[in-house]
Parts: sequence; C-alpha cells; structure tokens
Amino acid sequence: MSTFQQPDPRDRPARLTVGVVGAGRVGPALAASLQLAGHRPVAVSAVSDASVRRAAQLLPDVPVVSPAQVMERADLVLLTVPDDALPGLVEGLAETGAVRPGQLLVHTSGRYGAKVLDPALRAGALPLALHPAMTFTGTPVDVQRLAGCSFGVTAPPELRLAAEALVIEMGGEPEWIAEESRPLYHAALALGANHLVTLVAESMELLRAAGVDAPDRMLGPLLGAALDNALRSGDAALTGPVARGDAGTVAAHVAELRKHSPQSVAAYLAMARATADRALAHGLLKPELAEDLLGVLGNGTEGGAR
Repeated sequence: MSTFQQPDPRDRPARLTVGVVGAGRVGPALAASLQLAGHRPVAVSAVSDASVRRAAQLLPDVPVVSPAQVMERADLVLLTVPDDALPGLVEGLAETGAVRPGQLLVHTSGRYGAKVLDPALRAGALPLALHPAMTFTGTPVDVQRLAGCSFGVTAPPELRLAAEALVIEMGGEPEWIAEESRPLYHAALALGANHLVTLVAESMELLRAAGVDAPDRMLGPLLGAALDNALRSGDAALTGPVARGDAGTVAAHVAELRKHSPQSVAAYLAMARATADRALAHGLLKPELAEDLLGVLGNGTEGGAR
C-alpha cells in the first residue's frame, strides 16, 4: 500500500528568491520563516560582526554580499534597517538603479507605511510594509515566536492580498493599518512593550535593594497574572494602592524611592497619575479618596497624605 507523502513546499508555484538588506535581529528571522514556507533566501547584506554571525546562524549557506547584489539576486527584498536609516536607503537604491520593476520591496519598520517606499515604487517596485509586533533576540527562537504574531500591514490596495498572504506564510496574523495611522500604531506598541521592559528592570533593581534574592522569580507569576488580567479586562484589572485611593501608602512609596532610587521617582509619579486618572474615569477610585491621592501625586512628597 502506498504511503501519502506531504509535498515539498519548494515544489509549490510562485516561490520567490528572498534577499535581506540589513541583518539585524529581524531580517534573518523573517527570511528563515519564509524559507520554511518554501521560498529561497539567496543573499543577505551584513556589516558588523554580530550581524554576520546572525546571518550565518539563521541563514546558513546564504552568501553575505553588498546591498546592490542583494537587489540583483532577489525577487523579494526585506529592508530591515533602523527606522531613521530607511528613507535614505530607499532613495539610494532607487537613484542607483538597483531596484528592478516587479520586485517586491518589503520594509519592517513600525513607524512607516508604504509611502516611504515611493522612490522604489517610481522605479517599478511593489512596496509592502510588514511590521511584526514582536520583540526579537536575533536567535532561532524568533522564528518560532512568529507563529501567531500580529503584523501591522500597509500596502497599496492592489497589493493588500499579496502582503497578507506573505504574513500568513510566515505564520503571522495580518492586521491592516492605514498609512496615516502608522505613527500612532507604533507609539502604542512602544508604550506597551518598550516601556514594560524599563518598568520590569527598575522593579527588579528595587527588589534587590530590598533584599530579595530572586526578583525575577518573585515578579514572574505576579506580572504574568497582571498582563493576562489587563488583556482580558482592561481598566477593570487595575489594583493596588492608587486604584484604592490609599494616599498614605503612595506617599510612603515616594519617600522610599527618593531615598533609595531617586531616578525612579518621576516614572513612578507619572504612571501613578495615569493610573489614578483611569481608575477615577472607570469608577474604581472613589472621588472622596481621590483628592488626597492626587495631592500626593501632584506634590511628589508626603504632603497631602492623611
């Protein structure tokens, strides 16, 4: 009896050669995920020793060449450079004739939509903005994390289906973002993800100062539960002394931070004020308790506490 064999993804039609300009943490991971879908990475550009190592680890046997050579060899080119470098890179590629008509040009910047690729569009390229809403390590684990990852997708209407199909092939979930909404979209992600790292790092430092030997172990279950509750319930998940209107406890926090970590005071006060505003607006903080609390937060001192 014959045994059914799953077809090799490389035998599918419309497989693309893939190139990467900028072997930071994102580009090699995306190229590796496209390779799993049957596309063929053929070239990568890398400058630093770290980027060369990343390329070798995630894209073994793919030659490291110049950006111009990447453009020559690939049907689909991933432009994975820092946000501030992207406009100049696109202009340079277009001005030097490196862009080929019909070439898929994909950038992964959260800040920009498809318009930043207009110089390449005028040269005949097909512009796509595909931003994975994920933090990257530059290791093979990133490829696994793309499974179920949302991508902010922006492209001309006629390329929307192609852009979404590429995201799905990488295991991601496409989320359409209008061109004019890209900066707000990116600000929202930075507010949540980047600032979270800062808050957690500061919290661990303070716990060490308080004598906790394993602050990561202490915070893990707490923060995991807080994140889960916040994603499920939004502002209804707010807890703690600010949401309760416990002005005396907040004043004590501020006093301790001034003694042991003065650089943390401004962040604590700013986040506490934002928490108080949200708790008050959603009926969690009783108005009669808010006055003393807001007095503490406004003064940044023990004054105003009962």
